Amino acid sequence: MVDNELVLLDQVLQQRQNERPAPLKDDDAFEVFACEQVLRDGDLSAEEVAMGVVGGGNDGAIDGVYVFLGDALLSEDSDVFQEGFALGKVTPGSPLSLWIVQAKRKMSFTETTLDKVANSTRRLLSLGESDSDLAQLYSPAVVGRTGLFRTALRTLATRHLQVEIRFSYVTRGRLDEINSKVEIKARDLERQLCSVVTGATASVEFVGAAELWKRANTVPSYTTELVFQENATSGTSHVALVKLRDYMDFITGDQRDLRRHIFDLNVRDFAGDVEVNKEIKGSLDNPDAPEFWWLNNGITIVCSKASIVAKKYAMDDVQIVNGLQTSHTVHRVLRGAPDNHPAFERSVLVRILVTGDDPTTRDSVIRATNRQTSVPAASLRATDEIQRNIESFFFARGWFYDRRKNFYRNSGKSPERIVGIPLLAQAVMAMGLSRPDNSRARPSSLLKRDDDYKKIFSSSVPLPVYLWLAKSQKAIDAFLASEPAGATTQERTNLRFHLAMIATAMLVGHRIHAPAQLGSIAIDESGIGEADLAGCLLELRESFARFEANTGDAADKIAKGPAFVKFLLDGMFPPSAPIS
Repeated sequence: MVDNELVLLDQVLQQRQNERPAPLKDDDAFEVFACEQVLRDGDLSAEEVAMGVVGGGNDGAIDGVYVFLGDALLSEDSDVFQEGFALGKVTPGSPLSLWIVQAKRKMSFTETTLDKVANSTRRLLSLGESDSDLAQLYSPAVVGRTGLFRTALRTLATRHLQVEIRFSYVTRGRLDEINSKVEIKARDLERQLCSVVTGATASVEFVGAAELWKRANTVPSYTTELVFQENATSGTSHVALVKLRDYMDFITGDQRDLRRHIFDLNVRDFAGDVEVNKEIKGSLDNPDAPEFWWLNNGITIVCSKASIVAKKYAMDDVQIVNGLQTSHTVHRVLRGAPDNHPAFERSVLVRILVTGDDPTTRDSVIRATNRQTSVPAASLRATDEIQRNIESFFFARGWFYDRRKNFYRNSGKSPERIVGIPLLAQAVMAMGLSRPDNSRARPSSLLKRDDDYKKIFSSSVPLPVYLWLAKSQKAIDAFLASEPAGATTQERTNLRFHLAMIATAMLVGHRIHAPAQLGSIAIDESGIGEADLAGCLLELRESFARFEANTGDAADKIAKGPAFVKFLLDGMFPPSAPIS
């Protein structure tokens, strides 16, 4: 008898395939889906999930790798990897988490797979192994992604990190059919992963069809309840004193992990071991400290609706827009604290502002409440007028601009039509400014500099151009992931933005220096056909191979540097002879 969950799961997978501009191979589609569901609580965007998918040749039975420092997903350009990074910004004892995923469409869990993972992780997580040796055995994608973990361990050794390694083995099988030998191998793997560094913890989980379906069918709730002690009301907004025990229940899930989706993207920059957070921690740890809310500015919540029943608020569309440092520090101190910890009985001041369904009002509150704190300018980008305008333009045309991370995914919209700020910025940089090297080299930090931001997001750029760029980059990514392209994982990572640049230039007939130059093709809705992409990819591969042979540089270095961009454009579009 076929399990209903398996039927429903396969239906979801097929629906996702149908939504893609170019379907993936079934195995590849399953890998992406498995990583999405396994890391669902990590609140990753579709782009962040895709960056961690490493399945392919020489993958060591590893299909996904994700590294978190605290709540932040690490990437190649994360601040912690930059020269001159101040280690003091990382709180001693911060969690460093490695999440490894293996996904097979098979209907069973096997010993062989666990043996392969044990063998590969023994090398890939060893600080004694050199990258050059690892590169002889494993793909660049696997070596690079696990390298983030190794580098973070070395760089932050003096911060005495709490290391956690998780392995998720995902198939379309049933957990009640796993045999005892597989379970024994799983326990062996757990012990091996625990030995990576002294004090590390590790876990191995099996995820079958029923578990995948359940996760895929669960949408994070923005309707929440908050127990309070005392309150005051003015109109539709409120001020309340809330015990920290009840506040912890409000901001965490069943496993005491932060409910990240209620923290708006604009204010998710946790400052770490700065003075104010040290003071918050000190007041929580000190049983003789004054009442907590006397010493703290409190929390600001915006919601579309709030009602009171007894001593409890019920709120819809909740977002915590101010109080990030307090929330994170309270969570860190009390997550593992015993139930009789005295801080649980202290109170925090909470403001609840009912803004209705108007996003403009919400954005005004976000800006106002954060101008009083040291939130970086980049953290407030999502509230800019141009960002709201892009979102509205996309929405009216059936596309979803996720200026507030995962808002549309959590609302059940198709991931294939969701575009986040980082991806749109990379597309503009690559196709509109002919700088694909920047798009490749700085995926998470592209918007930190005001100069870059103003070039990318400008009122002088017609809104149709932004939608065209988003659609085009999505189409190019889909093409590279499709079977006809035959692209390796490394090629998809290194060449996606270079391909976008040259395909766009070929379509227009000349080099592009400013996004506004794409106005006419955007209005005409000219598309980049698969045949054109195939030809451009062939030309790109040949140019890349020539440049690699001439310089002897590694592929990653070439893709991240401006020299190859000049070589590519000069070869295909000589400055003195525009394409006619």
